[in-house]
Amino acid sequence: MSKVFPRISRRRALQGATVGVVALGLLLWWLLPLGETPPSGTIVFSTGTPRGVYQEYGERLRTELARDMPGLQVKLLNSAGSQENVERVATGEADFTIAAADAVETYELQHRSGADRLRGVARLYDDYVQLIVPRDSKVDSVADLRHKRVATGLPDSGVRLIANRVLRAAGIDPHKDITPMAEGIDTGPDRLRHGKIDAFFWSGGLPTKGLVELAKKSAFRFVPIDGDLVTKLHAGGDAARYYRATNMPETAYSSVQHGTAVPTIAVSNVLMTRKDMDPRLTEWLTRTVIKSRDGIGAHVHSAQLVDLRTAIYTDPLPLQEGARRYYRSVKP
Repeated sequence: MSKVFPRISRRRALQGATVGVVALGLLLWWLLPLGETPPSGTIVFSTGTPRGVYQEYGERLRTELARDMPGLQVKLLNSAGSQENVERVATGEADFTIAAADAVETYELQHRSGADRLRGVARLYDDYVQLIVPRDSKVDSVADLRHKRVATGLPDSGVRLIANRVLRAAGIDPHKDITPMAEGIDTGPDRLRHGKIDAFFWSGGLPTKGLVELAKKSAFRFVPIDGDLVTKLHAGGDAARYYRATNMPETAYSSVQHGTAVPTIAVSNVLMTRKDMDPRLTEWLTRTVIKSRDGIGAHVHSAQLVDLRTAIYTDPLPLQEGARRYYRSVKP
């Protein structure tokens, strides 16, 4: 039996259509910022080592940028990590990158080339210092690393910067009291698995793919980095002020931690560029970073922590003008 629907007046139909157009307009304002033709051209994004979070985040962000700015070509450069990333942007070798706040501050304190041109785009997520040893290792603290073969990261990495500081805080000279090995997250896990090193430092978002893969092949555990070491680091001043004592959540690597949180150190990451970068392009890129949080976060878990309320805190860098425009445009 057919149903008879009430007749809708032309006025009501027009009102409904108007509401629909407004709703669609608001959606397009979010998805297609500013209602303008998207920026085009080429930018260089410096990422990190293979199997690290910087590299994976960069790859995922490039995909998202291609959706919002089809005419923009994004070239990705692998790097040793934070220290090299900062230098690349400061000197113009790259246009955008991610770096830990302590590496940025260190570069500025050393008055390196182009330091005054560096600008922030967004605070992203925190890196956690992860000290890994075989499960049957007798190393239970940083101090126990004396006379061991320890991977402290690549020479221009953020890992090397923070690992050396942690070792010194524990009373260990990173050049004399251990056998330092220049291994990153791309090589360190395999070197540990085959007994070529006794321990390795890693500083990255949680979880890091290289360690997830290692957990499937070899038994390892995390050595706690206690809060008293953070206190000693803070006493040294300078860039160490960006380190904070925290716990690596028990769910970060559940098959390794078995429900136990691990005391460690965290430091924030900053997406950065230069003062002279096109503000319009930077504004569009900033919008994509915020908008794509959930999409990227489905693959890069740490990216889920990108938040509009905290993204503006890019200390030690002031915001780039384009990023500032974006945050002002969405301010309640």
